[in-house]
Amino acid sequence: MATEDVDLRFADLDAWPLMSAMEAMWEGQLAAVAAIGHALPSITAATEAAQVALGDHGRLVYVGAGTSGRVAVQDGAELTPTFAWPKERVRFIVAGGDSAFVTSIEGAEDDIDDAVAQINAARLTPHDVVIAVAASGTTPFTVAALQQAGSCGAVTVGVANNPGTALLASAKFPILIETGRELIAGSTRMKAGTAQKVVLNLISSGIMLRLGRVYRGMMVNMQPTNAKLRRRAEAMVVQIAHCDPSHAARSLEQAEGDVKTAALLALGISRTDAETILQDGDGNLRRVFAELATDRDSHRDRHSKAPAARKRGGAAEP
Repeated sequence: MATEDVDLRFADLDAWPLMSAMEAMWEGQLAAVAAIGHALPSITAATEAAQVALGDHGRLVYVGAGTSGRVAVQDGAELTPTFAWPKERVRFIVAGGDSAFVTSIEGAEDDIDDAVAQINAARLTPHDVVIAVAASGTTPFTVAALQQAGSCGAVTVGVANNPGTALLASAKFPILIETGRELIAGSTRMKAGTAQKVVLNLISSGIMLRLGRVYRGMMVNMQPTNAKLRRRAEAMVVQIAHCDPSHAARSLEQAEGDVKTAALLALGISRTDAETILQDGDGNLRRVFAELATDRDSHRDRHSKAPAARKRGGAAEP
Protein backbone atom coordinates (compact mmCIF):
# COMPACT_ATOMS: atom_id res chain seq x y z
CA MET A 1 0.00 0.00 0.00
CA ALA A 2 1.35 3.37 -1.03
CA THR A 3 0.46 5.00 2.29
CA GLU A 4 2.75 2.51 4.07
CA ASP A 5 5.71 2.68 1.67
CA VAL A 6 8.85 4.75 2.21
CA ASP A 7 9.22 7.54 -0.35
CA LEU A 8 12.90 7.47 -1.29
CA ARG A 9 12.83 11.18 -2.09
CA PHE A 10 12.38 11.85 1.61
CA ALA A 11 14.42 9.02 3.12
CA ASP A 12 16.82 11.56 4.66
CA LEU A 13 14.11 14.07 5.63
CA ASP A 14 15.27 14.00 9.24
CA ALA A 15 18.71 15.21 8.15
CA TRP A 16 17.45 18.10 6.02
CA PRO A 17 17.56 21.73 7.21
CA LEU A 18 14.29 22.28 9.06
CA MET A 19 13.07 24.94 6.61
CA SER A 20 13.55 22.52 3.70
CA ALA A 21 11.69 19.80 5.58
CA MET A 22 8.87 22.21 6.35
CA GLU A 23 8.60 23.17 2.67
CA ALA A 24 8.46 19.49 1.67
CA MET A 25 5.73 18.70 4.20
CA TRP A 26 3.74 21.78 3.13
CA GLU A 27 3.99 20.72 -0.50
CA GLY A 28 2.73 17.28 0.54
CA GLN A 29 -0.34 18.90 2.08
CA LEU A 30 -1.03 20.79 -1.15
CA ALA A 31 -0.66 17.59 -3.15
CA ALA A 32 -3.10 15.84 -0.83
CA VAL A 33 -5.77 18.47 -1.46
CA ALA A 34 -5.09 18.43 -5.22
CA ALA A 35 -5.63 14.66 -5.30
CA ILE A 36 -9.28 15.19 -4.33
CA GLY A 37 -10.13 16.83 -7.66
CA HIS A 38 -10.32 13.51 -9.51
CA ALA A 39 -12.83 12.20 -6.96
CA LEU A 40 -15.29 15.11 -7.11
CA PRO A 41 -17.85 13.17 -9.22
CA SER A 42 -17.82 10.33 -6.66
CA ILE A 43 -18.04 12.77 -3.76
CA THR A 44 -20.98 14.55 -5.40
CA ALA A 45 -22.84 11.29 -6.07
CA ALA A 46 -22.42 10.21 -2.45
CA THR A 47 -23.60 13.59 -1.19
CA GLU A 48 -26.71 13.60 -3.36
CA ALA A 49 -27.64 10.08 -2.26
CA ALA A 50 -27.07 10.99 1.38
CA GLN A 51 -29.30 14.06 1.17
CA VAL A 52 -32.14 12.07 -0.39
CA ALA A 53 -31.88 9.25 2.17
CA LEU A 54 -31.65 11.42 5.28
CA GLY A 55 -35.03 13.12 4.92
CA ASP A 56 -36.46 14.41 8.18
CA HIS A 57 -35.13 11.76 10.56
CA GLY A 58 -32.17 9.89 9.03
CA ARG A 59 -28.79 9.90 10.79
CA LEU A 60 -25.23 10.54 9.71
CA VAL A 61 -23.05 7.76 11.11
CA TYR A 62 -19.26 8.14 11.01
CA VAL A 63 -17.07 5.01 11.20
CA GLY A 64 -13.33 4.74 11.61
CA ALA A 65 -10.32 3.64 13.62
CA GLY A 66 -7.24 5.50 14.83
CA THR A 67 -6.41 8.70 12.95
CA SER A 68 -9.20 8.20 10.42
CA GLY A 69 -11.74 7.70 13.19
CA ARG A 70 -10.68 10.89 14.93
CA VAL A 71 -10.82 12.84 11.66
CA ALA A 72 -14.37 11.55 11.17
CA VAL A 73 -15.38 12.52 14.71
CA GLN A 74 -14.02 16.03 14.15
CA ASP A 75 -16.24 16.50 11.12
CA GLY A 76 -19.39 15.12 12.72
CA ALA A 77 -18.93 17.03 15.97
CA GLU A 78 -19.12 20.35 14.09
CA LEU A 79 -22.51 19.70 12.49
CA THR A 80 -24.59 20.74 15.48
CA PRO A 81 -22.94 24.12 16.22
CA THR A 82 -22.56 24.99 12.53
CA PHE A 83 -25.85 23.78 11.07
CA ALA A 84 -27.98 23.01 14.16
CA TRP A 85 -27.99 19.39 13.03
CA PRO A 86 -29.77 17.50 15.84
CA LYS A 87 -27.35 15.68 18.13
CA GLU A 88 -29.49 12.56 17.99
CA ARG A 89 -29.00 12.47 14.21
CA VAL A 90 -25.23 12.04 14.30
CA ARG A 91 -23.47 8.96 15.65
CA PHE A 92 -19.87 7.81 15.89
CA ILE A 93 -18.77 4.20 15.59
CA VAL A 94 -15.08 4.16 16.41
CA ALA A 95 -12.74 1.27 17.14
CA GLY A 96 -12.12 1.24 20.88
CA GLY A 97 -15.24 3.27 21.71
CA ASP A 98 -15.47 6.84 22.96
CA SER A 99 -12.12 6.71 24.75
CA ALA A 100 -10.44 6.33 21.34
CA PHE A 101 -11.49 9.89 20.45
CA VAL A 102 -8.47 11.22 22.31
CA THR A 103 -6.35 8.14 23.07
CA SER A 104 -4.87 5.46 20.85
CA ILE A 105 -6.42 2.06 21.66
CA GLU A 106 -4.00 -0.57 20.38
CA GLY A 107 -5.56 -3.58 18.68
CA ALA A 108 -9.04 -2.05 18.50
CA GLU A 109 -8.88 -1.66 14.74
CA ASP A 110 -8.74 -5.47 14.37
CA ASP A 111 -11.89 -6.10 16.45
CA ILE A 112 -14.45 -7.20 13.86
CA ASP A 113 -16.91 -8.41 16.50
CA ASP A 114 -16.99 -4.99 18.13
CA ALA A 115 -17.62 -3.35 14.75
CA VAL A 116 -20.61 -5.59 14.07
CA ALA A 117 -21.91 -5.12 17.63
CA GLN A 118 -21.70 -1.32 17.41
CA ILE A 119 -23.51 -1.28 14.05
CA ASN A 120 -26.25 -3.58 15.35
CA ALA A 121 -26.68 -1.39 18.44
CA ALA A 122 -27.23 1.62 16.17
CA ARG A 123 -30.35 -0.04 14.65
CA LEU A 124 -29.72 1.38 11.21
CA THR A 125 -32.44 1.97 8.61
CA PRO A 126 -32.36 2.87 4.89
CA HIS A 127 -32.64 6.54 5.97
CA ASP A 128 -29.25 6.39 7.70
CA VAL A 129 -26.01 7.30 5.94
CA VAL A 130 -22.82 5.55 7.07
CA ILE A 131 -19.51 7.18 6.13
CA ALA A 132 -16.52 4.92 6.79
CA VAL A 133 -12.98 6.28 6.56
CA ALA A 134 -9.70 4.34 6.41
CA ALA A 135 -6.47 5.46 4.80
CA SER A 136 -5.38 1.91 4.04
CA GLY A 137 -8.85 0.84 2.95
CA THR A 138 -8.27 -2.48 4.69
CA THR A 139 -8.84 -1.75 8.41
CA PRO A 140 -10.78 -4.82 9.65
CA PHE A 141 -12.99 -2.86 12.10
CA THR A 142 -13.97 -0.26 9.51
CA VAL A 143 -14.56 -2.73 6.68
CA ALA A 144 -16.69 -5.01 8.87
CA ALA A 145 -18.74 -2.07 10.15
CA LEU A 146 -19.44 -0.83 6.63
CA GLN A 147 -20.39 -4.29 5.39
CA GLN A 148 -22.77 -4.76 8.30
CA ALA A 149 -24.28 -1.33 7.69
CA GLY A 150 -24.90 -2.28 4.07
CA SER A 151 -26.73 -5.43 5.15
CA CYS A 152 -29.03 -3.19 7.22
CA GLY A 153 -29.96 -1.21 4.12
CA ALA A 154 -28.14 2.00 5.07
CA VAL A 155 -26.51 4.19 2.43
CA THR A 156 -22.81 3.32 2.66
CA VAL A 157 -19.93 5.64 1.73
CA GLY A 158 -16.32 4.49 1.87
CA VAL A 159 -13.36 6.89 1.84
CA ALA A 160 -9.90 5.37 1.32
CA ASN A 161 -6.47 6.47 0.11
CA ASN A 162 -5.43 3.23 -1.59
CA PRO A 163 -7.10 1.69 -4.67
CA GLY A 164 -8.56 -1.80 -4.98
CA THR A 165 -9.23 -2.17 -1.27
CA ALA A 166 -11.96 -3.93 0.69
CA LEU A 167 -13.49 -0.73 2.06
CA LEU A 168 -14.07 0.67 -1.41
CA ALA A 169 -15.44 -2.67 -2.64
CA SER A 170 -17.86 -2.78 0.31
CA ALA A 171 -19.26 0.73 -0.16
CA LYS A 172 -22.25 1.60 -2.31
CA PHE A 173 -20.50 4.93 -2.90
CA PRO A 174 -16.70 4.41 -2.92
CA ILE A 175 -14.46 7.48 -2.83
CA LEU A 176 -10.78 6.93 -3.65
CA ILE A 177 -8.31 9.71 -2.78
CA GLU A 178 -4.90 8.58 -4.02
CA THR A 179 -2.56 10.64 -1.88
CA GLY A 180 0.32 8.20 -2.42
CA ARG A 181 3.32 7.78 -0.16
CA GLU A 182 3.62 9.80 3.00
CA LEU A 183 6.74 11.86 3.66
CA ILE A 184 6.93 9.91 6.92
CA ALA A 185 5.99 6.38 5.87
CA GLY A 186 2.70 5.21 7.38
CA SER A 187 1.99 8.53 9.11
CA THR A 188 -1.46 8.92 7.57
CA ARG A 189 -2.24 11.82 9.89
CA MET A 190 -0.43 13.87 7.24
CA LYS A 191 -1.38 13.67 3.54
CA ALA A 192 -4.07 11.00 3.89
CA GLY A 193 -5.61 12.62 6.97
CA THR A 194 -5.70 16.05 5.35
CA ALA A 195 -7.43 14.66 2.27
CA GLN A 196 -9.93 12.74 4.40
CA LYS A 197 -10.89 15.86 6.32
CA VAL A 198 -11.42 17.84 3.12
CA VAL A 199 -13.60 15.08 1.65
CA LEU A 200 -15.71 14.91 4.81
CA ASN A 201 -15.98 18.73 4.78
CA LEU A 202 -17.32 18.55 1.24
CA ILE A 203 -19.81 15.77 1.93
CA SER A 204 -21.28 17.16 5.14
CA SER A 205 -21.39 20.76 3.89
CA GLY A 206 -22.91 19.64 0.59
CA ILE A 207 -25.64 17.77 2.46
CA MET A 208 -26.45 20.86 4.50
CA LEU A 209 -26.56 23.01 1.36
CA ARG A 210 -29.13 20.68 -0.18
CA LEU A 211 -31.16 20.50 3.03
CA GLY A 212 -31.56 24.29 3.14
CA ARG A 213 -29.37 24.85 6.18
CA VAL A 214 -27.31 27.40 4.25
CA TYR A 215 -28.66 30.54 2.55
CA ARG A 216 -26.56 32.89 0.44
CA GLY A 217 -23.39 31.54 2.02
CA MET A 218 -24.67 31.97 5.58
CA MET A 219 -25.20 29.28 8.24
CA VAL A 220 -28.81 30.30 8.85
CA ASN A 221 -29.59 27.27 11.04
CA MET A 222 -26.90 28.26 13.53
CA GLN A 223 -28.03 28.72 17.13
CA PRO A 224 -26.72 31.98 18.75
CA THR A 225 -25.54 30.45 22.02
CA ASN A 226 -22.92 33.07 22.91
CA ALA A 227 -22.17 36.75 22.34
CA LYS A 228 -20.10 36.17 19.19
CA LEU A 229 -22.79 34.01 17.63
CA ARG A 230 -25.52 36.49 18.58
CA ARG A 231 -23.61 39.20 16.71
CA ARG A 232 -23.26 36.86 13.74
CA ALA A 233 -26.98 36.04 13.83
CA GLU A 234 -27.89 39.73 13.92
CA ALA A 235 -25.59 40.40 10.96
CA MET A 236 -27.30 37.62 9.00
CA VAL A 237 -30.76 39.07 9.67
CA VAL A 238 -29.51 42.52 8.64
CA GLN A 239 -28.18 41.13 5.38
CA ILE A 240 -31.23 39.00 4.58
CA ALA A 241 -33.94 41.51 5.54
CA HIS A 242 -31.97 44.67 4.66
CA CYS A 243 -32.85 46.20 8.02
CA ASP A 244 -30.88 48.10 10.64
CA PRO A 245 -29.06 46.20 13.42
CA SER A 246 -31.45 47.25 16.19
CA HIS A 247 -34.44 45.93 14.23
CA ALA A 248 -32.54 42.70 13.56
CA ALA A 249 -31.78 42.31 17.27
CA ARG A 250 -35.44 42.79 18.22
CA SER A 251 -36.56 40.33 15.59
CA LEU A 252 -34.06 37.75 16.82
CA GLU A 253 -35.30 38.18 20.37
CA GLN A 254 -38.91 37.72 19.22
CA ALA A 255 -37.88 34.65 17.22
CA GLU A 256 -36.04 33.18 20.24
CA GLY A 257 -32.78 33.14 18.32
CA ASP A 258 -34.03 31.46 15.14
CA VAL A 259 -32.32 33.32 12.28
CA LYS A 260 -34.77 32.27 9.57
CA THR A 261 -37.84 33.23 11.57
CA ALA A 262 -36.18 36.49 12.63
CA ALA A 263 -35.47 37.42 9.01
CA LEU A 264 -39.15 36.99 8.12
CA LEU A 265 -40.23 38.95 11.19
CA ALA A 266 -37.89 41.76 10.19
CA LEU A 267 -39.65 41.83 6.82
CA GLY A 268 -42.97 42.45 8.54
CA ILE A 269 -44.37 38.92 8.56
CA SER A 270 -46.08 37.79 11.77
CA ARG A 271 -44.51 35.09 13.95
CA THR A 272 -47.35 32.64 13.22
CA ASP A 273 -47.20 33.22 9.46
CA ALA A 274 -43.40 33.04 9.45
CA GLU A 275 -43.42 29.66 11.17
CA THR A 276 -46.09 28.34 8.81
CA ILE A 277 -44.24 29.60 5.74
CA LEU A 278 -40.98 28.01 6.89
CA GLN A 279 -42.69 24.72 7.66
CA ASP A 280 -44.34 24.66 4.24
CA GLY A 281 -40.97 25.41 2.63
CA ASP A 282 -39.13 22.69 4.59
CA GLY A 283 -37.11 25.41 6.30
CA ASN A 284 -35.45 26.38 3.02
CA LEU A 285 -35.23 30.19 2.89
CA ARG A 286 -34.47 30.30 -0.82
CA ARG A 287 -37.61 28.28 -1.50
CA VAL A 288 -39.61 30.45 0.91
CA PHE A 289 -38.56 33.70 -0.80
CA ALA A 290 -39.28 32.21 -4.23
CA GLU A 291 -42.81 31.32 -3.07
CA LEU A 292 -43.34 34.77 -1.56
CA ALA A 293 -42.20 36.40 -4.81
CA THR A 294 -44.60 34.20 -6.80
CA ASP A 295 -47.49 35.10 -4.49
CA ARG A 296 -46.66 38.81 -4.82
CA ASP A 297 -46.57 38.57 -8.61
CA SER A 298 -49.90 36.72 -8.71
CA HIS A 299 -51.48 39.30 -6.41
CA ARG A 300 -50.11 42.14 -8.57
CA ASP A 301 -51.41 40.50 -11.77
CA ARG A 302 -54.91 40.10 -10.32
CA HIS A 303 -55.07 43.75 -9.30
CA SER A 304 -53.73 45.00 -12.63
CA LYS A 305 -56.39 43.05 -14.55
CA ALA A 306 -59.33 44.36 -12.51
CA PRO A 307 -59.28 48.01 -13.76
CA ALA A 308 -58.94 46.88 -17.36
CA ALA A 309 -61.94 44.61 -16.99
CA ARG A 310 -64.02 47.42 -15.46
CA LYS A 311 -63.16 49.69 -18.37
CA ARG A 312 -64.53 47.06 -20.73
CA GLY A 313 -67.68 46.83 -18.64
CA GLY A 314 -67.05 43.26 -17.68
CA ALA A 315 -65.80 41.36 -14.63
CA ALA A 316 -62.16 40.68 -14.07
CA GLU A 317 -60.96 37.15 -14.77
CA PRO A 318 -60.04 35.08 -11.71
